[in-house]
Amino acid sequence: MLSLSVTVFATRADYLWNEVRWWFFVDIALGALSYAVVWWRRRHPVAVTVFTNVVAMVSTLSLGPAVLALVSTATRRRWREIIPLTILCVAANVIAVQFFATPEEEDDPVLVQYLVLGAMTAAMVFWGMYIGSRRELLASWRARALASEAEQQAKVQQARSLERARIAREMHDILAHRISAMSMSAGALAYRTDLTGEQVRETARTIQETSHLALTELREVLGVLREGPGDAAPEEPQGAFDLVALVDEARTLGMRVDARCEIDLAALPPAIARTLYRCVQEALTNARRHAPSAPVTVQIRGGPDHGVDLLVENPLPLSAGSSSPAPGYGLVGLAERVGFHGGRQSATVGEDKRFLLHVWLPWQS
Repeated sequence: MLSLSVTVFATRADYLWNEVRWWFFVDIALGALSYAVVWWRRRHPVAVTVFTNVVAMVSTLSLGPAVLALVSTATRRRWREIIPLTILCVAANVIAVQFFATPEEEDDPVLVQYLVLGAMTAAMVFWGMYIGSRRELLASWRARALASEAEQQAKVQQARSLERARIAREMHDILAHRISAMSMSAGALAYRTDLTGEQVRETARTIQETSHLALTELREVLGVLREGPGDAAPEEPQGAFDLVALVDEARTLGMRVDARCEIDLAALPPAIARTLYRCVQEALTNARRHAPSAPVTVQIRGGPDHGVDLLVENPLPLSAGSSSPAPGYGLVGLAERVGFHGGRQSATVGEDKRFLLHVWLPWQS
């Protein structure tokens, strides 16, 4: 910008100094004013462009700021501003050629001067529009990158929330089952005064084994949820084949469980088998908590075409014990787990005062 002003001013500096000295000083003063005004081109683009182009008719030092102001305005890519200012720029150049040219400049062909001025003005406008388009493109890329980063952060946060919910469900399934078993055995020690020493030791051993199993299962769950290998190689969580051991454990704790399985457990997908195990575990836990002495019927049936039906039924107790804990959110979490695999769950109480838990799971997850 400065080099353009100095180059054009140098072509007429000798003439102005020798012939029209007052014009020499006016040119310098108006040029300095234009360089000061051009700093506000982004805040007042139209006003600055109009001022610098009008002043450039009599001041060659103002030509640089006039070019810069027109290019800066063109970067805004607003035709309602660009078209009038382009016409103004061309008109100002024509007036400068016609009325403010030096004798040496008057010798140049007028048509050539007009063509050069028109080409330069068009080049300035197109260059400014190109810069504006590049800025808009970079801004769109930046906005897209920020949006993508925000979306990625939202996905990470959602994944963390889902993982926390999954961990909470796994912890509830394990702890509720094992702790209820320990509570039942400890209750026997607290209220039974007719137990022999061997029976006390056997009950205490059961509590110890149950607590050990709870810690082991917690370790297994954390091992599965861990992203990388930990200090040890934990086993996979329980599946459908562990249902027999689960029912046997419930019977060992004093529950009367009648279990029937009419499907091939080996053909179940691992995810469905694990969910089926958790459903049976939660059902037995609830029965042990709320109807400890009632018989429980567990039936598993279905097939690849129909899916897996789990029906767990037990009569309600005649009266709720004062020490019985309030119902928790086990069935709610179980419904979320079942729904995650595309299944359905219902828990109803019939007219015969029997509680029925019905879970349907698709054969394929």
